[in-house]
Amino acid sequence: MSQRLFGRDSSATQGPLDARPIAQGLYDPINEHDSCGVSFVADMHGRATHEIVRTGLEALTCMQHRGATNAEANTGDGAGILTQVPHRLMADLFPGLPAAGEYATGIGFLPSDDDARHLVKERIEKIALEEGLTTVGWRNVPVVSAGLGDQARSVMPSFDQIVLVGNGQRGIDLDRLAYLVRKRIEHEISSDLGHDVYFPSLSSRTLVYKGMLTTPQLSEFFPDLLDERFESALALVHSRFSTNTFPSWPLAHPYRFVAHNGEINTVMGNRNWMRAREALLASDHWGDRIEKLFPICTPGASDTASFDEALELLHLGGYELPHAVLMMIPEAWEKNQTMDAAQRDFYRFHSSLMEPWDGPASVAFTDGTVIGAVLDRNGLRPSRYWVTENGLVVMASEVGVIDVDASKIVRKGRLEPGKMFLVDTAKGRIVDDDEIMTDLAKSKPYAEWLANVINLADLPDRPVSHPVHEHLIPQLAANGYTEEELDLLVEPMVLSGAEAIGSMGTDTPLPVLSNRPRQLFDYFAQLFAQVTNPPLDAIREELVTSAASTLGPESNLLDPGPDSCHQIALPYPVITRHELTQIIHANDEGVFPHLKSAVIRGRYPVAEGGEGLRAALEQVRAQASAAIADGASIIVLSNRDATADLAPIPSLLLTGAVHHHLVREKTRTQAGLIIDAADAREVHHFALLLGYGAAAICPSVVMEAIEDRIAWDKSAADIYTARENYLKAASKGVVKVMSKMGISTVASYTGAQIFEAIGIGHEMIDEYFTGTTSKLGGIGLDELAEECAVRHRRAFPDRPELIAHRELDFGGEYQWRREGEFH
Repeated sequence: MSQRLFGRDSSATQGPLDARPIAQGLYDPINEHDSCGVSFVADMHGRATHEIVRTGLEALTCMQHRGATNAEANTGDGAGILTQVPHRLMADLFPGLPAAGEYATGIGFLPSDDDARHLVKERIEKIALEEGLTTVGWRNVPVVSAGLGDQARSVMPSFDQIVLVGNGQRGIDLDRLAYLVRKRIEHEISSDLGHDVYFPSLSSRTLVYKGMLTTPQLSEFFPDLLDERFESALALVHSRFSTNTFPSWPLAHPYRFVAHNGEINTVMGNRNWMRAREALLASDHWGDRIEKLFPICTPGASDTASFDEALELLHLGGYELPHAVLMMIPEAWEKNQTMDAAQRDFYRFHSSLMEPWDGPASVAFTDGTVIGAVLDRNGLRPSRYWVTENGLVVMASEVGVIDVDASKIVRKGRLEPGKMFLVDTAKGRIVDDDEIMTDLAKSKPYAEWLANVINLADLPDRPVSHPVHEHLIPQLAANGYTEEELDLLVEPMVLSGAEAIGSMGTDTPLPVLSNRPRQLFDYFAQLFAQVTNPPLDAIREELVTSAASTLGPESNLLDPGPDSCHQIALPYPVITRHELTQIIHANDEGVFPHLKSAVIRGRYPVAEGGEGLRAALEQVRAQASAAIADGASIIVLSNRDATADLAPIPSLLLTGAVHHHLVREKTRTQAGLIIDAADAREVHHFALLLGYGAAAICPSVVMEAIEDRIAWDKSAADIYTARENYLKAASKGVVKVMSKMGISTVASYTGAQIFEAIGIGHEMIDEYFTGTTSKLGGIGLDELAEECAVRHRRAFPDRPELIAHRELDFGGEYQWRREGEFH
């Protein structure tokens, strides 16, 4: 039987390890959410004892209320423990083992069928041998399944432990080989033999026991954990409430390095960016074999699984574990005026390498020597710690996971937003966050490297043409502008620097049901934080939000250096026509050779309908690929300048089409993406363009409309003030939208796709908005092209007498009009 640990293919046979239902109708398991319990215990001085393991299991059992169970009380969402490799037990089980750290071991979730398991084992040994590792032996891990519920037992794998040795490698060097072996096992055995094989860990330093269990069941199910020879100096435990993926044996925590309480809200974008970065990855640790590690993030896995996989790559690729964690969950540094300059440079440099993995999170992590925890920048998950006089350290998502004599406690406290709590068992002490940051900040010349970052204001000045009223009206009409939008939405932004205030809700039809041509933007709805995932107050918590980002190419994530930040620093995501012109012509005199730009027009022959639109999109994609191959590091997609024959491709469609095309080609990180959007004018539009991959947006036509109105209405604000007010309102609005989903930075919001579609067909979604939920199906390119054509006919009428008197439609979406939208 085919086994699918992570697959979501509703046509595939559901595997015995996977207890999740398939997507059907309005239901999709991708929409589940998460709230869990996490704890670790450690001996600060690195003394390995069974008492630490027993204490960890006690803490786990006390967090049973943090987990969840099926309708069957004895089928749990997941529980697990991560420890050091218990060398005394391993030496007795596998006589003749080398010293601790000189062998790698892990428990594989293998097929329960004997013949299939035998075939899989042979293939695993062959892969290991090809990568320079020899199999010492296998062991069928004893389990006691009598207490499991029927659902957990029905998908239970066989648990088989392998021991591997290298050619003199030990510690992290051996783990790098084991990592390569494990990734090949995951990829090749599934594709070649039709069986998904999963190793919770395969390491010389740590070992994971976990499964689809309740917290009391873990030690009952795995008798190894009760063996007095099972010794460790640390134990990381987790009780799972699986609300962002369905329960399954592999998706229980801990993972190879982390256990997590919370949610990574930006995970879809983070996965896409990691996939795109694969083309640039290079490391002496794996050489030309690095491609065997791809994909880094397993498709269909949980948010924590993807986080762990990215962290694993960073750590094994050369970063110390605390360093890698702070790259992925940085402190709120952008507006912290009291932060040391060197620390600010550290965070600013790494913002050029990768975006934050954003969302409410308490993440505990370990590599077997150091163990620690960090909160997200907002501190939206509780975690407390205690230290006793004999060196016992306990951290948990709540008080009371173990009984500690208060008279023995010498230190206690709570985790702070963006700060790290770290125990180093090799040094025998707790390392303060200030010491961690000081050491990291001075480890590389970050300030010197950051000299390559260019501020937008420092680019050479370029002239910009003024709008011509007679030319502007057809451009506005072709892009669906109405007098109502300019009066009710745009004008308040220009005059006050803030969005217009209106009541929630609408009594107009969904765009797919409307008789009027609607913008593609209108087919998408913002997602809001739900369940245990809190939104942010973007006004009162301004310190932790940031509208800043960078524009330009990335370099090898595993080899940071001065070439990593040949980028433009953008203080806000919406830019002016003048700033767009500066960026496009930045390298005209060869001053900024790393800022070569390419402008690609997004228009299509309106008479050719859906087929013409489809062909134009393919041509745009091909031009984007060719531009990158030719060395372009900035791509500008422009749907400006409609003509009587050429209609503008909706900017959102342009953005999604090119972004996902380049992600699939793994060239997306080689160029920044700017959208010169003739049709974008309100905050919802800007949020969508950012969410589907734009680094910056120039709403050029509405900017021209603002200048045009000021030229005609001398009582309005001056052009400079109007422009600044509009940009301020747009940026504040974007921060407001992303904060409703608990996201703090535009950098992590970019490409995160925090939207669902209503009324768009699955073929169009899969091709141009990959990964977006569209429960009901709906229109395709043919219908979208017809909506564009209706607007285009109003902008460029056939009869000459109408051309002389053409004007914008009033609208009627916000205020009822007889000829407007139905209410």
